[in-house]
Amino acid sequence: MLYRKDGLPEEHDIVLCTVTKIHFHSVFVRLDEYDNLSGMIHISEVSPGRIRNLNDYVKEGKKIICKVLRVNRERNQIDLSLRRVNEGIRREKLDSIKQEQKAEKIAEMVAKSLKTDAKKLYNTLTEKIFNDYQYLHECFNDIVQDKVDLKKYKFDPKTIKALTDMVKDKIKPPEVEFSGTFTIECYDGEGVEVVKESLNEALKVAKDANVFYLGSGKYKFSIKGIDLKKMDELVDKCSKAVIDYAESKGAEASFVREK
Repeated sequence: MLYRKDGLPEEHDIVLCTVTKIHFHSVFVRLDEYDNLSGMIHISEVSPGRIRNLNDYVKEGKKIICKVLRVNRERNQIDLSLRRVNEGIRREKLDSIKQEQKAEKIAEMVAKSLKTDAKKLYNTLTEKIFNDYQYLHECFNDIVQDKVDLKKYKFDPKTIKALTDMVKDKIKPPEVEFSGTFTIECYDGEGVEVVKESLNEALKVAKDANVFYLGSGKYKFSIKGIDLKKMDELVDKCSKAVIDYAESKGAEASFVREK
C-alpha cells in the first residue's frame, strides 16, 4: 500500500501493524501506515486474562489492528493495545484499508491510461487531495456522488477526465435508505382490505419497496436507492398513491418521513 501518514499517530488512533518480534513479555510491531515507525504491545495489552505464551495470540509477520495508548514524541516511543480493539472497530479499519487499496489500484489504472508513472501520479493526486481528505478513497466516493469538482485542485484536464471516468466506472455509489410511516384508519366493514389495497399502491409505484405492520394502524415503508433526487421523488409518488387511494375509499391516511 502506498498510503503513508506523516509524523506520529495520536493517542486513541486505530492503526494497522505488522508483528516483527515477539519477546517474553512484549510484542514489537511495525506501523504500516507510517515510515520507519515501530511500536510495542505489553503482554497485558495483548488479550484479557493470563497469557502463558504470546505465540498463541500473535505470529511474526501477521497483520494486526491496534489502538494507540501512549506516544512519547521525544523518544518516538509508541505503546499499543491489541485487546482494546473490538470486532466492530477492527472490521471498520480493515474496510477502510481495503477501500484505500482499491483507490490506489484505480490511480494505477489511470496512470497506465495516461502513460505516466503510477507513483508519480499518486503523489500528484494526494499532495492536493490530502489537504481536504484523510484518505484517497474518501475523495473518490465524493467524485461518484458528484460532491467534489477536481478542477479545484488544478489537475490537468486529461487527468481530471481520466480519473473521473475511471472512478465512476469502478466504484458504485452507496445506497441510501428512504423510509417513513403510514398511518391508515378505516372504520368501514371492509377496512382491512382497504388498508391492504392502499399499501399495495406503493408497491405498484416502487416494486422494490418494503412495507410492514408496526401496530396501531401504522405501517413502516422503506426503499433503497442510489440517485437521491429520483428516490426522493419516488417516495413522494408512493405516499401520494397510498393516501389518494385510501381517501377515495373513505379512510384517513397520512405519511411521515424519517430523517
